[in-house]
Amino acid sequence: MSTPDPTTAARYEGSAPHDALRAALAAAPVIAILRSTSATRFAEVTDTLVASGVRAAEFTLTTPGVLDALREYAADAPPGLALGAGTVTTPAEAQAAVEAGATYLITPTTSTEVIAEGIRLGVPVLPGAYTPTEILTAWRAGATLVKLFPAAAGGPEYLRAVRAPLPDVPLVPTGGIGAADAPAYLAAGATALGVGSPLVGDACEGGSLAALADRAAAFLDGIRR
Repeated sequence: MSTPDPTTAARYEGSAPHDALRAALAAAPVIAILRSTSATRFAEVTDTLVASGVRAAEFTLTTPGVLDALREYAADAPPGLALGAGTVTTPAEAQAAVEAGATYLITPTTSTEVIAEGIRLGVPVLPGAYTPTEILTAWRAGATLVKLFPAAAGGPEYLRAVRAPLPDVPLVPTGGIGAADAPAYLAAGATALGVGSPLVGDACEGGSLAALADRAAAFLDGIRR
């Protein structure tokens, strides 16, 4: 199997959005995924996550009202937060998300069209991929990081196996990763983790923000040991 083109990552050196995402994930290698039946509580939930140490959040486009919530939150986002849009499936959605304030894009599939649009817009793109062919296709198309999805289908051992022939592709396993599993994914070579319900829980639906803060603190404490 061919190795990734080293110029793919090098083209982003010195880009502010890419540097901001790298800094956020270096501080805490977790992207919190906010998906709900309404985006009305996304601001409160994100504020709580940031106060607990999380530095990257994804507002998913499948949530009703999410672009308005993204626009409002991005206008006064906390310093050091990388605020992205997830479940981006078309170039039009990518453009709308960036116009609303998203500083990076995450897709559920290996969409080279969305990757190309992200490059045009000057923002990082984390496309979803699972097989080695999909991962390499995404990387060579210009992905900043590649979202390994659904990660739980293969677990940390699959991640380790994929990284053996593709060691230069930075992977962000996403899907079904709980606090107990997180350290094993990082030990297997994950650059960061995409985490939804095991971290966010019912907070977006009106659940306890104090409980969310406790979960976030425990999650980050576990992966830093």
